[in-house]
Amino acid sequence: MGARVRTGLEVLCSEGTARLRGRSVGLLAHPASVTSELWHAREMVAGAGARVRALFGPEHGVGGEAQDMEGVADGGGPLRTYSLYGAEYSSLSPQPAWLDGLDAVVIDLQDVGSRYYTFVWTALLMARACAARGIEVLVCDRPNPLGGAVIEGSPQRPELRSFVGLEACPVRHGLTLGEVLSWRAAEESLSNVTVIPMEGWTRAMRWEDTGLPWVLPSPNMPTPDTATVYPGGCLIEGTNLSEGRGTTRPFEIFGAPWVDGAALASAMEADGGGGMRARAMSFRPMFQKHAGVTCQGVQVHVTDPRVFAPTGPISRRCGPAVASRAFAGARRSTSSSTTSRPSTCSPATGR
Repeated sequence: MGARVRTGLEVLCSEGTARLRGRSVGLLAHPASVTSELWHAREMVAGAGARVRALFGPEHGVGGEAQDMEGVADGGGPLRTYSLYGAEYSSLSPQPAWLDGLDAVVIDLQDVGSRYYTFVWTALLMARACAARGIEVLVCDRPNPLGGAVIEGSPQRPELRSFVGLEACPVRHGLTLGEVLSWRAAEESLSNVTVIPMEGWTRAMRWEDTGLPWVLPSPNMPTPDTATVYPGGCLIEGTNLSEGRGTTRPFEIFGAPWVDGAALASAMEADGGGGMRARAMSFRPMFQKHAGVTCQGVQVHVTDPRVFAPTGPISRRCGPAVASRAFAGARRSTSSSTTSRPSTCSPATGR
């Protein structure tokens, strides 16, 4: 069955070649920047007549090989390749020299609909940098895998804004990347930003309704199921519970060596959120928190994604899980100046 949705990339390259032909462009992209036929944005933009002069990679890199909070070196070779992720806030935006000679920057990133997924903020920082240089930005819109009909959580407080939430919006914001950029362009008078809309997408659509292939936008986002639980599962990062990184089902699984998995599963099921089941299990992460150590915890099985509210049962039951040890000693200690995540399980705060 063919795709029901045409992405902004496909619209731009099939109908908007006049925007690209003969122009020197930069491309902010990653592995999921593909068409319904799996052609990558780099091939598509070049095929539309543009001269691709530079590649820019968000968190995890252009190739998507880096883990979270892992820097990516700038690439050599005939095509300039730059990382927009690193240990300092300044590393999150392109240096002015990187934009030299560019007529436009094309942004094509697959987001997952959660405030703390960093790609929308990388796109915004790129748009701001280009505005300062008078460079056009073409944003290729893509579906929000969670749809656009539901929001969850509260906007973060100003003092908790960071690279995992540069601007105030709910945890599950219900917007596409193009809509986030349109919002910020209007608020900040970024007249250089043009969003290339999709065709065929409606707010009621979840990923499985689009007919588009799923390509990992980041190493720990292997399936649309992962994106469904991510707004809640990612909250576990603020503790020393494992959020399932280092397993094949990240964010669907969480626990620790000291957790009573059966009790936690029962508590989550009794929470009454609906659209999910919680199954007690043991697992052994291969890397990151509790690497090589057998953990007890739960796997969240989503039975009805249109009812399931990911931030609810996970965030409400995270606290009791870590309370089985001293909470102050159960918080995640690793952070950086660019990616610090407040140690909390409350969606009303920054995380």
